[in-house]
Formats: sequence, structure tokens, C-alpha cells
Amino acid sequence: QGQLVESGGRLAQAGDSLTLVCAGSGRTFSTYAMGWFRQAPGKERVFVAAMRWSGSTTYYSDSVKGRFTISRDNAKNTVYLQMNSLKPEDTAVYYCAAANSIATMFKTGLDGMDYWGKGTLVTVST
Repeated sequence: QGQLVESGGRLAQAGDSLTLVCAGSGRTFSTYAMGWFRQAPGKERVFVAAMRWSGSTTYYSDSVKGRFTISRDNAKNTVYLQMNSLKPEDTAVYYCAAANSIATMFKTGLDGMDYWGKGTLVTVST
């Protein structure tokens, strides 16, 4: 049974940089499309970034494009989210997810994910 565990969340100041880590265990996630989602207090969980299993293509929400970078190290079964120029509106619980394909991730939404982590909290102060 595969598991995803996020880490790296903390209190940061606006303008800071932060790297989130999603470590997979129990199975290899190298053939899965991987994504990051976030859920702000009182709001729905939304898409942040995703990457094909090969790492050949990345996708970003408009709100983070140009500031966040998703990457993966399949040898380490790990996915990263580098977050630069943080803003208070980036405050949220960040979740890592795996889907059997990038098409599934976008077509089926949150329900189509095969694996979810439990999340890591990022708080950005002014």
C-alpha cells in the first residue's frame, strides 16, 4: 500500500522561499503523475502544480505560475514544490497527490487521485 508524506511546511514571511517535499513509500510512484494541491482555511482544495511521470511536462495554476516549481526525483520516490516570492494568499495546507496519468488528474479532479498525503501547513505572514 503506497503512502505519500509531505513535509517542509512552516511559518514564512511574505517574499520568502520554501521547499515542500513529498516522499513516497510502499510502492514506486515513478509511473504516476504527481501533483500539489492546497486548501486555504474555509475554502475548497484546489490545484497548484502537476508533473507527468516522465517529468517532461509541468502544469501550474495561474496564481503560482512563475513563482512555484514542481520537480521530481524518481530514484528517491520524491516530489518537490519550490515556492518563491511567497504571498499571504499562499497560506494553506498543501497536499501531495498521485494519479495514474496526467489526463486522469485533470479530467476527474480530486476524486480521481489514487493517493493523497495528509498535508503540510504553510503560513505566510505579511
